[in-house]
Amino acid sequence: MSNTLIIIPTYNEAQNVQPIAAAVLDVAPDVHILFVDDNSPDGTGHLIDDMVQNDERIHVLHRQEKDGLGRAYIAGFKWALGRDYELVFEMDADFSHNPKDIPAMRAAAETADLAIGSRYIGGVRVINWPLHRLFLSRGAGIYVKLVTGLPLTDPTGGYKCFHRRVLKAINLDRIVSNGYSFQVELNHQAWRMGYKIVEVPIVFEERLSGQSKMSKRIIFEALWIVWRLLFRAKFKRHHPCLQPQAAAE
Repeated sequence: MSNTLIIIPTYNEAQNVQPIAAAVLDVAPDVHILFVDDNSPDGTGHLIDDMVQNDERIHVLHRQEKDGLGRAYIAGFKWALGRDYELVFEMDADFSHNPKDIPAMRAAAETADLAIGSRYIGGVRVINWPLHRLFLSRGAGIYVKLVTGLPLTDPTGGYKCFHRRVLKAINLDRIVSNGYSFQVELNHQAWRMGYKIVEVPIVFEERLSGQSKMSKRIIFEALWIVWRLLFRAKFKRHHPCLQPQAAAE
Protein backbone atom coordinates (compact mmCIF):
# COMPACT_ATOMS: atom_id res chain seq x y z
CA MET A 1 0.00 0.00 0.00
CA SER A 2 1.15 3.55 -0.75
CA ASN A 3 2.17 5.74 2.16
CA THR A 4 0.97 8.91 0.36
CA LEU A 5 -2.59 10.08 -0.25
CA ILE A 6 -3.55 13.06 -2.43
CA ILE A 7 -6.93 14.51 -1.35
CA ILE A 8 -8.74 16.41 -4.11
CA PRO A 9 -12.11 18.01 -3.28
CA THR A 10 -14.50 18.33 -6.22
CA TYR A 11 -17.67 20.19 -7.06
CA ASN A 12 -18.59 20.43 -10.74
CA GLU A 13 -15.13 19.37 -11.90
CA ALA A 14 -16.21 16.91 -14.61
CA GLN A 15 -13.75 18.47 -17.07
CA ASN A 16 -10.82 18.09 -14.71
CA VAL A 17 -10.99 14.86 -12.70
CA GLN A 18 -9.67 12.50 -15.36
CA PRO A 19 -6.82 14.78 -16.54
CA ILE A 20 -5.72 15.66 -12.99
CA ALA A 21 -5.68 12.01 -11.91
CA ALA A 22 -3.63 11.05 -14.98
CA ALA A 23 -1.18 13.91 -14.36
CA VAL A 24 -0.74 13.03 -10.67
CA LEU A 25 -0.19 9.33 -11.33
CA ASP A 26 2.18 10.09 -14.19
CA VAL A 27 4.56 12.04 -11.94
CA ALA A 28 3.98 9.94 -8.80
CA PRO A 29 2.70 6.48 -9.79
CA ASP A 30 3.01 5.12 -6.25
CA VAL A 31 0.54 7.55 -4.63
CA HIS A 32 -3.17 7.10 -4.03
CA ILE A 33 -5.82 9.72 -4.82
CA LEU A 34 -8.97 10.39 -2.82
CA PHE A 35 -11.59 12.53 -4.54
CA VAL A 36 -14.08 14.08 -2.10
CA ASP A 37 -17.13 14.95 -4.18
CA ASP A 38 -19.96 17.13 -2.86
CA ASN A 39 -22.72 15.58 -4.97
CA SER A 40 -21.72 17.55 -8.08
CA PRO A 41 -24.74 18.13 -10.34
CA ASP A 42 -22.54 17.94 -13.46
CA GLY A 43 -21.88 14.24 -12.95
CA THR A 44 -18.35 14.52 -11.53
CA GLY A 45 -19.09 11.81 -8.96
CA HIS A 46 -20.21 9.31 -11.61
CA LEU A 47 -17.04 9.92 -13.61
CA ILE A 48 -14.93 9.29 -10.53
CA ASP A 49 -16.86 6.06 -9.82
CA ASP A 50 -15.80 4.81 -13.27
CA MET A 51 -12.20 5.80 -12.55
CA VAL A 52 -12.26 3.89 -9.25
CA GLN A 53 -13.35 0.75 -11.08
CA ASN A 54 -10.39 1.01 -13.46
CA ASP A 55 -7.56 1.95 -11.08
CA GLU A 56 -7.09 0.68 -7.53
CA ARG A 57 -5.02 3.77 -6.70
CA ILE A 58 -8.10 6.02 -7.05
CA HIS A 59 -10.74 6.32 -4.34
CA VAL A 60 -13.83 8.46 -3.84
CA LEU A 61 -15.74 9.78 -0.87
CA HIS A 62 -19.26 10.91 -1.80
CA ARG A 63 -20.88 13.58 0.33
CA GLN A 64 -24.55 14.45 0.17
CA GLU A 65 -24.31 18.20 -0.39
CA LYS A 66 -21.97 21.11 -1.06
CA ASP A 67 -20.67 21.94 2.40
CA GLY A 68 -17.48 23.92 1.83
CA LEU A 69 -13.81 23.29 1.21
CA GLY A 70 -12.90 22.88 4.87
CA ARG A 71 -15.55 20.27 5.60
CA ALA A 72 -14.52 18.34 2.48
CA TYR A 73 -10.88 18.25 3.55
CA ILE A 74 -11.76 17.25 7.12
CA ALA A 75 -13.79 14.34 5.75
CA GLY A 76 -10.78 13.37 3.63
CA PHE A 77 -8.37 13.69 6.56
CA LYS A 78 -10.52 11.40 8.70
CA TRP A 79 -10.69 8.89 5.83
CA ALA A 80 -6.88 8.97 5.57
CA LEU A 81 -6.37 8.60 9.33
CA GLY A 82 -8.58 5.51 9.25
CA ARG A 83 -5.96 3.92 6.98
CA ASP A 84 -2.16 3.68 6.98
CA TYR A 85 -1.13 6.77 5.03
CA GLU A 86 1.86 8.67 6.43
CA LEU A 87 1.78 11.66 4.06
CA VAL A 88 -1.50 13.40 3.21
CA PHE A 89 -1.73 16.09 0.52
CA GLU A 90 -4.23 18.82 -0.15
CA MET A 91 -4.55 19.61 -3.84
CA ASP A 92 -6.98 21.40 -6.19
CA ALA A 93 -8.63 19.60 -9.09
CA ASP A 94 -8.25 22.45 -11.55
CA PHE A 95 -4.47 22.30 -12.27
CA SER A 96 -3.78 25.51 -10.36
CA HIS A 97 -1.56 23.20 -8.31
CA ASN A 98 0.94 21.59 -10.65
CA PRO A 99 1.26 17.82 -10.10
CA LYS A 100 4.93 18.13 -11.09
CA ASP A 101 5.56 19.75 -7.70
CA ILE A 102 4.54 16.60 -5.80
CA PRO A 103 8.09 15.14 -5.61
CA ALA A 104 9.49 18.39 -4.17
CA MET A 105 6.67 18.58 -1.64
CA ARG A 106 7.25 14.97 -0.56
CA ALA A 107 10.98 15.55 -0.27
CA ALA A 108 10.40 18.62 1.92
CA ALA A 109 8.05 16.64 4.13
CA GLU A 110 10.83 14.17 4.87
CA THR A 111 12.49 16.77 7.12
CA ALA A 112 9.39 18.70 8.22
CA ASP A 113 5.97 18.01 9.70
CA LEU A 114 4.08 20.13 7.19
CA ALA A 115 5.20 21.22 3.71
CA ILE A 116 3.32 24.15 2.16
CA GLY A 117 3.53 25.19 -1.48
CA SER A 118 4.26 28.93 -1.50
CA ARG A 119 3.48 31.29 -4.37
CA TYR A 120 5.54 34.11 -2.89
CA ILE A 121 8.99 32.87 -1.81
CA GLY A 122 11.64 34.87 -3.68
CA GLY A 123 9.06 36.77 -5.70
CA VAL A 124 5.57 36.29 -7.07
CA ARG A 125 4.90 32.97 -8.83
CA VAL A 126 1.32 33.40 -10.04
CA ILE A 127 0.12 33.07 -13.64
CA ASN A 128 -3.06 34.51 -15.19
CA TRP A 129 -4.42 36.20 -12.08
CA PRO A 130 -5.99 39.66 -12.31
CA LEU A 131 -4.27 42.26 -10.16
CA HIS A 132 -7.13 42.47 -7.67
CA ARG A 133 -6.82 38.73 -6.90
CA LEU A 134 -3.09 39.06 -6.44
CA PHE A 135 -3.46 42.06 -4.13
CA LEU A 136 -6.16 40.22 -2.16
CA SER A 137 -3.94 37.16 -1.72
CA ARG A 138 -0.81 39.08 -0.77
CA GLY A 139 -2.79 41.38 1.50
CA ALA A 140 -4.34 38.39 3.24
CA GLY A 141 -0.88 36.97 3.98
CA ILE A 142 0.29 40.24 5.49
CA TYR A 143 -2.94 40.58 7.49
CA VAL A 144 -2.60 37.06 8.90
CA LYS A 145 1.00 37.67 9.96
CA LEU A 146 0.23 41.02 11.57
CA VAL A 147 -2.70 39.70 13.58
CA THR A 148 -1.53 36.19 14.54
CA GLY A 149 2.25 36.31 14.08
CA LEU A 150 2.14 33.27 11.81
CA PRO A 151 5.42 33.69 9.85
CA LEU A 152 4.45 32.28 6.46
CA THR A 153 4.72 33.98 3.08
CA ASP A 154 1.60 32.18 1.81
CA PRO A 155 -0.68 31.19 4.72
CA THR A 156 -3.79 30.87 2.53
CA GLY A 157 -2.24 28.49 -0.01
CA GLY A 158 -4.00 25.16 -0.45
CA TYR A 159 -1.19 22.95 -1.78
CA LYS A 160 0.11 21.07 1.27
CA CYS A 161 1.64 17.84 2.51
CA PHE A 162 0.92 16.83 6.10
CA HIS A 163 2.62 14.16 8.11
CA ARG A 164 0.06 11.87 9.67
CA ARG A 165 1.19 12.89 13.18
CA VAL A 166 0.10 16.50 12.57
CA LEU A 167 -3.43 15.57 11.51
CA LYS A 168 -3.74 13.17 14.44
CA ALA A 169 -2.70 15.90 16.88
CA ILE A 170 -5.08 18.57 15.55
CA ASN A 171 -8.64 18.32 16.84
CA LEU A 172 -10.32 18.32 13.43
CA ASP A 173 -13.77 18.64 14.96
CA ARG A 174 -12.72 21.95 16.49
CA ILE A 175 -11.80 23.55 13.17
CA VAL A 176 -14.44 26.23 12.58
CA SER A 177 -13.42 27.87 9.28
CA ASN A 178 -14.54 26.47 5.97
CA GLY A 179 -13.29 28.66 3.13
CA TYR A 180 -9.72 29.69 2.34
CA SER A 181 -9.27 30.69 5.98
CA PHE A 182 -9.43 26.95 6.68
CA GLN A 183 -5.84 26.83 5.44
CA VAL A 184 -4.82 29.60 7.84
CA GLU A 185 -6.45 27.85 10.78
CA LEU A 186 -4.69 24.54 10.07
CA ASN A 187 -1.33 26.27 9.64
CA HIS A 188 -1.80 28.22 12.85
CA GLN A 189 -2.76 25.09 14.80
CA ALA A 190 0.30 23.20 13.57
CA TRP A 191 2.61 26.15 14.28
CA ARG A 192 1.28 26.75 17.79
CA MET A 193 1.69 23.04 18.57
CA GLY A 194 5.38 23.25 17.69
CA TYR A 195 5.41 21.34 14.43
CA LYS A 196 8.07 22.19 11.88
CA ILE A 197 6.67 23.88 8.78
CA VAL A 198 8.60 24.34 5.55
CA GLU A 199 7.50 26.38 2.53
CA VAL A 200 8.27 25.00 -0.93
CA PRO A 201 8.38 27.34 -3.96
CA ILE A 202 5.64 26.55 -6.47
CA VAL A 203 4.15 28.22 -9.53
CA PHE A 204 0.40 28.78 -9.21
CA GLU A 205 -1.66 29.06 -12.39
CA GLU A 206 -5.28 30.19 -12.47
CA ARG A 207 -7.66 27.32 -13.17
CA LEU A 208 -7.82 26.23 -16.80
CA SER A 209 -11.55 25.40 -16.79
CA GLY A 210 -14.59 25.64 -14.55
CA GLN A 211 -15.43 28.44 -12.14
CA SER A 212 -13.58 29.87 -9.15
CA LYS A 213 -15.11 29.12 -5.72
CA MET A 214 -14.14 32.55 -4.31
CA SER A 215 -17.04 34.54 -2.78
CA LYS A 216 -17.71 37.51 -0.48
CA ARG A 217 -18.67 35.08 2.28
CA ILE A 218 -15.27 33.39 2.05
CA ILE A 219 -13.50 36.76 2.23
CA PHE A 220 -15.54 37.84 5.25
CA GLU A 221 -14.78 34.58 7.05
CA ALA A 222 -11.07 35.13 6.45
CA LEU A 223 -11.25 38.61 7.99
CA TRP A 224 -12.66 37.50 11.34
CA ILE A 225 -11.15 34.03 11.76
CA VAL A 226 -7.64 35.37 12.39
CA TRP A 227 -8.89 37.28 15.45
CA ARG A 228 -10.45 34.09 16.76
CA LEU A 229 -7.11 32.35 16.30
CA LEU A 230 -5.35 35.12 18.19
CA PHE A 231 -7.84 34.79 21.05
CA ARG A 232 -7.41 31.00 21.07
CA ALA A 233 -3.62 31.52 21.31
CA LYS A 234 -4.17 33.80 24.33
CA PHE A 235 -2.99 36.78 22.27
CA LYS A 236 0.48 35.31 21.74
CA ARG A 237 1.91 36.28 18.34
CA HIS A 238 5.11 34.27 18.43
CA HIS A 239 6.27 30.72 18.89
CA PRO A 240 9.14 30.37 21.35
CA CYS A 241 10.86 27.38 19.72
CA LEU A 242 10.13 26.78 16.05
CA GLN A 243 9.74 29.00 13.00
CA PRO A 244 8.58 27.91 9.52
CA GLN A 245 11.42 27.62 7.02
CA ALA A 246 11.78 27.94 3.28
CA ALA A 247 12.85 24.88 1.33
CA ALA A 248 15.89 25.19 -0.92
CA GLU A 249 14.93 25.92 -4.52
